[in-house]
Amino acid sequence: MNITYGNSDTGEVMFGWVDYMIFLIMLTVSTLIGVYFGFWGKKEDSTREYLFGGKTMRIVPVSVSLISTSVSGITLLGVPTEIYRFGTLYVLGIFSFLITGIVTYYIYLPVFYDLQLTSSYEYFELRYNYKIRIVGSILFTFSVIVYTTISVYIPAMTLSLVCGINLHVITVVTSILCIVYTMLGGLKAVVWTDFLQGMIMLLACIIIIILGVHHVGGFKNVWKINQEGGRIQFLEMNPSPFIRQSFWTIIFGLTFFVMNTVGTSPVSVQKFISLPTLQHARWSLLILCVGWSLIVLISGLTGLLIYSAYFDCDPIQAKAVRRPDQLTTYFVLDVAGHIPGLPGLFIAGLFSAALSTMSSQLNSIGATVFEDFVRPSLKGNISHKTAIVIIRCIVSLTGAVCLLLVIVVEKFESILQVCTVLFIFCDEYNIRSNAGIIHLGMLYPRGNTAHFHFTFGSDRSSSRKHYQFINCWLDSFDGCESNLNLSQPAMNEEVEDGPFILYQVSYMYYPLIGLILMLAIGAIVSHVTEPPELDKMNPKLFALFNLSRTANTHSQVFDEFTLTHYVSTYIVKCFLFISNSFLSSFIFIFWMIFVPHKFVQYCNLLAPTRYDIT
Repeated sequence: MNITYGNSDTGEVMFGWVDYMIFLIMLTVSTLIGVYFGFWGKKEDSTREYLFGGKTMRIVPVSVSLISTSVSGITLLGVPTEIYRFGTLYVLGIFSFLITGIVTYYIYLPVFYDLQLTSSYEYFELRYNYKIRIVGSILFTFSVIVYTTISVYIPAMTLSLVCGINLHVITVVTSILCIVYTMLGGLKAVVWTDFLQGMIMLLACIIIIILGVHHVGGFKNVWKINQEGGRIQFLEMNPSPFIRQSFWTIIFGLTFFVMNTVGTSPVSVQKFISLPTLQHARWSLLILCVGWSLIVLISGLTGLLIYSAYFDCDPIQAKAVRRPDQLTTYFVLDVAGHIPGLPGLFIAGLFSAALSTMSSQLNSIGATVFEDFVRPSLKGNISHKTAIVIIRCIVSLTGAVCLLLVIVVEKFESILQVCTVLFIFCDEYNIRSNAGIIHLGMLYPRGNTAHFHFTFGSDRSSSRKHYQFINCWLDSFDGCESNLNLSQPAMNEEVEDGPFILYQVSYMYYPLIGLILMLAIGAIVSHVTEPPELDKMNPKLFALFNLSRTANTHSQVFDEFTLTHYVSTYIVKCFLFISNSFLSSFIFIFWMIFVPHKFVQYCNLLAPTRYDIT
């Protein structure tokens, strides 16, 4: 195989003029959309028009925009590599999207839409107080900057490897164009550029699938090779929390991560509220879940195709790629590099995913920072034009910070290392604290701010993860050409003891564990402290109020609110009983199995030295 990147001395896979044209057309049209909505496509100069599109947005563009924002370059490059290396379990995430859709449909979406909030963190002030809102906004801002930086870096790195252009040049040019059209056009520009970029992304994925299936000899051959290689793993029902992935880790762990992304994220809430009615928002949510599932299925199939192509010559072990992040690009260049325009379409699809994520995040962070930090500090009212200018400055400044952080990301050895270090540092706090507070606030009227001081900042993580893997090996070189480097590093014969057992829990469970701790501690502390004044609170802040109103539209508000209080209190008490029982059982099993075993090992280790009389 003679496929390499850029200016490598073993092959020549470079961008042709057709590839450059496709990529430049995507960037040019995206910029023109922003310019159009910035100067001619707006009905009025108001923050409502700029941040919510005048609440006249349509279902399909908003739905595609939500899908494009959720699917970044991390998904398009990371999921196929995940399937190639560890099997198809991640594809079960489509069930997580289904569960998330149901929960958001009935719980989150009615609350946020009825309140007509600028961002989901405005809920914190209405439900708790202003300080909680500020802390949540700070966490969100930092998380967005980190995630956006990585999302932009991935396709820029890929394009740099393919065409040989300096990474910094690519990052600067594409990021500035994205900042410009986001800053000028507001939400309308973001939605319609996302729509365009989503279509490009989908087209690129479908064409790669078609060519890939043809390249490896048909879908039956794909399935056979992956089944023999242990990649088809839909029914891995092992309940152990120490396995990297299983049916249970995907269903329970990934669900709560996706729930935070779709149900409570300011990016999603802003787009849902831009639609004319709640029913329109619900239809958009359903399309989002279906579309996201489709993208994961396509990415999973790409991973199976990659394994079918390289099952007997792993490019990672053979040093054909520098790191696993480049595996998908390597495969695309292998099957489509000889067809003019297809490498350019693939890179355009990657950048479409990245730019749609970046533009949506920048637009949302502009609204959040302005409403949570800038507007409260201003004395008196300001005009809509002044407010729009301030928001545009916030968008530009945030984009510039993300651009500068790309230099930091470049210093890491792999995308996985970046995600592990930075996501654990900020996203775990964001998911656990913000999502936990929203859950407690919507489902438990007695919840107050006292629990926040007990739960915030108590996350701990380990940089060393030891997981169990199931029948996924990448050690074959039978099909490799002789010019590839087939040497393997020497293995250390000493078996190192793993870290503390709690550090071996699958990373998929992190959001779930954090949320359970947040809810359990929050409910207990709120129950023993002074409850909030429920009669002074808006009943629309509570999810069960909306459910009861849906079930009986003729009920009185007071009766519904009372029902909300008693039902949610009963639910929380049941949850506390179940969670405490589970926690007690876990501690008992851990003590009876793990601690005596380690104690015996320790005694056996000390015995020869302590009682040696020779």
